[in-house]
Amino acid sequence: MSLFPTTLPALPLREAIVDPLYRAVLSYDDNNLPLFESAFFEDAVLDFDGRVMEGRAAIKTGSWDPVAPLDTTHFLSNVRINLPAEDRGTATATATVTASALAQHFRAGQGNQPDTTPLTSGALYSVEVARDFAGGGGVWRIKRWRMRLVWTEGDWGVMTGN
Repeated sequence: MSLFPTTLPALPLREAIVDPLYRAVLSYDDNNLPLFESAFFEDAVLDFDGRVMEGRAAIKTGSWDPVAPLDTTHFLSNVRINLPAEDRGTATATATVTASALAQHFRAGQGNQPDTTPLTSGALYSVEVARDFAGGGGVWRIKRWRMRLVWTEGDWGVMTGN
């Protein structure tokens, strides 16, 4: 059973806006497909340092499938939210969330083993989110997620399976 529900009722507006980003990173950390699916629109786009994945299915295949089985954690800080005044309270409301991210990745099952080599990274995120009234009851979801990798340290073989 997952520790992380796909919805949290009655979130204040600013928390609801950033929640799809939290759901997304927690889905990687918890290997939680329902949480992943709840975070993204079907036609979402992920731009990982110029490697563009279009559609939730492509994001799952190109990003989530390789990372979610790992022993991994993502930490977000410096979270900022921009919701233009003209969009507040409208059915077409969109917002931008920016954040700094620290991610630690270990091979599956090796996160607590001494002397294992991780891949650690620092990145900057810019995420466009919108409310999903068509099929999501007004829940906020990711439309476009841009990740700019700033630095890495460790073993890239963690990500490639080598």
